[in-house]
Amino acid sequence: MKKSLMFLAAAIAAASGTFARAEGTLAKIKASGSITLGVRESSGALAYSLGDGKYVGFHTEMAYRIVSALQKRLGLPKLDVKTQVVTSQNRVPLVQNGTVDLECGSTTNNAARQKDVAFAVTTYVEEVRMAVRADSGIASIGGLAGKTVVTTTGTTSVRTLRKRERAGVGAFKEVFGKDHADSFLLLESGRADAFVMDGQILAGAISRAKRPSDFKIAGEVLSVEPIACMMRKDDPAFKKEVDDAIKALIASGELAKLYDKWFLQPIPPAGTKVGLPLSAATKAAWARPNDKPMEDYAD
Repeated sequence: MKKSLMFLAAAIAAASGTFARAEGTLAKIKASGSITLGVRESSGALAYSLGDGKYVGFHTEMAYRIVSALQKRLGLPKLDVKTQVVTSQNRVPLVQNGTVDLECGSTTNNAARQKDVAFAVTTYVEEVRMAVRADSGIASIGGLAGKTVVTTTGTTSVRTLRKRERAGVGAFKEVFGKDHADSFLLLESGRADAFVMDGQILAGAISRAKRPSDFKIAGEVLSVEPIACMMRKDDPAFKKEVDDAIKALIASGELAKLYDKWFLQPIPPAGTKVGLPLSAATKAAWARPNDKPMEDYAD
């Protein structure tokens, strides 16, 4: 019986994905009167949970603005917004199979993922760095030799770490957190010497630490990565509507206001500031909206 139920669930998920591809996401949304957003629990100020089913952050609030634009374009008096928590490991499959219609978390747009999903225009350009204890003496990637380094399973930082290790910075032990909060806990508890991840995620985690002054972001930029909303592949009509909604937010100045709200002002639950000014790379992405993968950002 258990195997039959599992098979039925898989068949339903597959059928949902087939419907989404055949009819298009806009048709699916209009017919159902609902849209499912992929949300994150601990992706720094971009997307995180306050508990009790409440999800907030720069990209999360932006996603709700996109939904409002879609509702108007489709002429719907009401559009029900459902949320589905995704992780670094399952976010791509859940978009592919139709469970999630739009994921606006902290997903890097890269060439490998573009084979499976589509990306909206870039709304945040990330720099991958490392967080260490302030008294660790680790000042660069070269200081990680013989150390324990944590990153989050399913993220591009895993590949970045291994690439650096192969480049001869010295062998280090890799450990993996199930999500970003778990990864920072490994650093905070002393079970890891460094946490390699997106700079804004590191800054957000440090700001929420029991003793923020105990930690710092150190070393060189390990990679530059465009972060964008993710959706199903081969659905140009839906992608155009999402892109147009984002471009309108940029042109009106609303996206800049959202950035200020989530990165430069006190944010819940503790009322701390992430304190990351808008970068030149993100400003450039807004000035010339595009969906280029991270490989195009390489030197």
